[in-house]
Amino acid sequence: MSLVMTPAVVLRTYRYSETSKVVRLATRELGVQSAIAKGALRPKSRFGAGLELLSEGAAQLYYREHRELQTLAAFDAERLRRELATDLDRFAAATALAELMLRMAPPAPLPSAYDALTAGLDELVRASPADIAAAAVRALWGLLGVLGFEPALRRCVRDGAAIEPDGEAVLFSTVEGGVLCAACVRTHPPASSTRLPPHAWRDLCALLDPRAALPRLDPPHAAAHRRLASRFIRHHLNDSGNAALPALEFWERRAWAPPFTAS
Repeated sequence: MSLVMTPAVVLRTYRYSETSKVVRLATRELGVQSAIAKGALRPKSRFGAGLELLSEGAAQLYYREHRELQTLAAFDAERLRRELATDLDRFAAATALAELMLRMAPPAPLPSAYDALTAGLDELVRASPADIAAAAVRALWGLLGVLGFEPALRRCVRDGAAIEPDGEAVLFSTVEGGVLCAACVRTHPPASSTRLPPHAWRDLCALLDPRAALPRLDPPHAAAHRRLASRFIRHHLNDSGNAALPALEFWERRAWAPPFTAS
């Protein structure tokens, strides 16, 4: 057993006993790990308030390879990101991002996934109210990309043909992992697909490109992008489509807000 220090984000916590809790951590050096924080629930715990959901800091773990539950020796909080808790749109998106990391990232070093997670959380903190919806969708697609699930958008997922909407809708297949060219649709139509009008395809391309300006999404289009991302995540996490993802569902449905009214 060795003592390892690594940057970490708190993804989830569970009560373990009268005085201790189990924390699920996204770590930069060790991937997603579970650890017991002994004494964390005592009034004068050495962990203090550091083990809050989505807080980031330096974790010290007594780490043993192949062990399911590590021991958390210390957690020095550096960023609590309490700004996320002041706005339900920000908080719902952040918890969906944490849930995606928790469910899809491996218990192995994957620094790019950790960096995508923290970048997404920081963008949600910084985003203006008008940009929260787009920032949330970009953060989820960005994390999916570094986990190996980035969809093909500019070339056909089957034959690699360049995609040029030219005023026509583009078919996006969740099952096949991207868009299909007109020739492939004619020869072998997908069992199910989503029609992306040209503007929706362009917005999706921008959302998957961190260098592009965030598109402004009105409520109907934001809802459509949330549905598409959620459908993609559910399929690639669990082919039966029955994966329990409560945070993702809460964010997708915006259950806290009144439904928008189409004009």
